[in-house]
Amino acid sequence: MNGIILDGRRIKAYEAFLSLGEYAGREKEWLDELWSDLALDNELMDEFMYYLDHHSLKDELKREGYSLTDMYVFQMDRYNLIRDIGKNTESCNKESMVLGAFKSMADIKKNPEEYVKRLTAERGQDRL
Repeated sequence: MNGIILDGRRIKAYEAFLSLGEYAGREKEWLDELWSDLALDNELMDEFMYYLDHHSLKDELKREGYSLTDMYVFQMDRYNLIRDIGKNTESCNKESMVLGAFKSMADIKKNPEEYVKRLTAERGQDRL
C-alpha cells in the first residue's frame, strides 16, 4: 500500500500560520493564497519556519536585491503612509507586516519586473 507521507513540521507551521493570520487580522482568502505560496516554495517555507522558531527573519532569501527585511520595512512604510503618522504606534501590527513581507517576497519571485516597479514607484527610490 502506498501511503501519503506528511511532513509534521509543515503541519505545525500551518497551525502557527493560522494563529498568526488570526492575530494579524488577515482575511482567509489572503491567508490561503499566502499559504499556497509558502507550501509551493521550499526557500520561502524555510524562511517562514525560521521565523516561527526565532521570531526574527533569517534573511537568506533575496530576489532582485531585496530581502525579507526589505519587504518588512516596505510594509511598515506603507502602514505609516496610509495612516500619515510617520511612526509606528501600538496599533501597528508587526505580525501582519511580517506576513505581508512573506507575501511580497512570493510576489517578487513570481513576477520580478512588475513587483520591483511597484516597490520603486511607491517609495520613489531605486532601492528600499
